[in-house]
Amino acid sequence: MAGSLLQSVEISASQFLDIFNHYDNDGNGFIEGKELQSFIRELREARQQAGLDLTDEMRQLVCEYETNSERRIGLIELVQVLPTEENFLLFFRQQLSSCSHFIQVWRRYDVDHSGFIEADELKDFLKELLLKAQRICDDKKLDEYTAATLKIFDSNADGKLCLSEMSRLLPDDQNFLLRFEGVKMSKPQFNRIFDIYDQDGSGFMDESQLDSLLRDLSENNNKVLDSKDVRLYHSSIMELSDGGKLYRSDLSLLLCHED
Repeated sequence: MAGSLLQSVEISASQFLDIFNHYDNDGNGFIEGKELQSFIRELREARQQAGLDLTDEMRQLVCEYETNSERRIGLIELVQVLPTEENFLLFFRQQLSSCSHFIQVWRRYDVDHSGFIEADELKDFLKELLLKAQRICDDKKLDEYTAATLKIFDSNADGKLCLSEMSRLLPDDQNFLLRFEGVKMSKPQFNRIFDIYDQDGSGFMDESQLDSLLRDLSENNNKVLDSKDVRLYHSSIMELSDGGKLYRSDLSLLLCHED
């Protein structure tokens, strides 16, 4: 099935997902090693059978693999290689101007403050991005985008997206949330640290308390957090706050391991 899809002039969002899952045999979110070898071989065969040349992006991937067998490719990168309909993931990425903007939108659609966006909330999230770009999309197509986005980013297959999963829509160089993956902690550890910085026992941190926490985290984890970027971390994280109050449950989205 994947081979015939690779012959297509244009691939839909759901077909793209079928292709990725077919070659990502171990489900680690990347096509690599023998998986990538098979993908490149079958891509060449499929394009030849369809009478189509490899695109510039396909040729670049082939060239990079031939010079580096350790090469691997993720979902977002594959979207740029295959002729995906409207490049739907890239389109949604383009509507998010920064990490701060992403968190603003996230907060609007995590309406119950559960720390997750479920399918109906995700649909509204994507609909806003489409409206922002003045793109007309019928409900059936929006459902397809929602289902594909959920399947792509739902790494633990629980049917909903947490903040770190959803943040993969952002380019890596803008996604500072990735840097906090290296400092995440258990819930009890987080609660102990939160209590240290919430010195007045109010149940939330203000900007100065958050600033102290971030500086200490950066100093103690300088291999993953750059102290020069504390102001960037600070401004983006405060987008999770409620009127300048960063509650325990909000900060835990960033610093706690998922249960």
